[in-house]
Amino acid sequence: MRPIVGITGSNQPGERVMLFKDYYVEAVQRAGGLPILLPPTRMESELDQYLELCQALLFTGGGDFDPALWGEYLSPCCGEIDPQRDRFELGLAHRALQAQRPTLGICRGCQLLNVAAGGSLRQHIRSPQGHNQKAPRDHPIHAIFIEAGSRLAGIMQSEQIWVNSFHHQAVKRLGEGFAITAMAEDGTVEAIEKAGTGFCVGVQWHPECLGDRYSARLFAGLVASAAI
Repeated sequence: MRPIVGITGSNQPGERVMLFKDYYVEAVQRAGGLPILLPPTRMESELDQYLELCQALLFTGGGDFDPALWGEYLSPCCGEIDPQRDRFELGLAHRALQAQRPTLGICRGCQLLNVAAGGSLRQHIRSPQGHNQKAPRDHPIHAIFIEAGSRLAGIMQSEQIWVNSFHHQAVKRLGEGFAITAMAEDGTVEAIEKAGTGFCVGVQWHPECLGDRYSARLFAGLVASAAI
């Protein structure tokens, strides 16, 4: 049987609508996983059941976090925040980290893993390189440099790849137990991973949109870890 990969979604502002982008679903399917969409819940028992149901978790992209989570005031540069999504995903991420469930965080999902581990975020990146591209989603726009010997380097089989970029926030203070495993040329953190455990990786770009061999390897690594 294919391992079940739980995928989080986002809320449509002002509407009772949940959004689950098919990029994520199709990437998991191509890697051999069975994607399951996880709507938000406030019930602790349902969070526990989600964790029991899923052999792996995929935390997806989306809006900004409430900086009160790490003790800061909201910057004027921040976009709209979603406290309901923050509560739900943090509750699930805490459980996943404790259970060492195979986990991949993408963009906001990378930031989520860091915040769940006690880290903080840069509320707005001021970089001449630019991290919020106008080009199509499947166009890589800048290089990242991957730490030799890291899990990510092993998965990618490379220490430099090109990625797309759709974010204005990034990891600031690193969460407990995590290591920085990739950076952009301007010093922006592009990937983190949990040290000394199974597959727990956060990437700041959107591999689900690229469709290249590096992206395929990343999703294959998640699904393979879930199948163990």
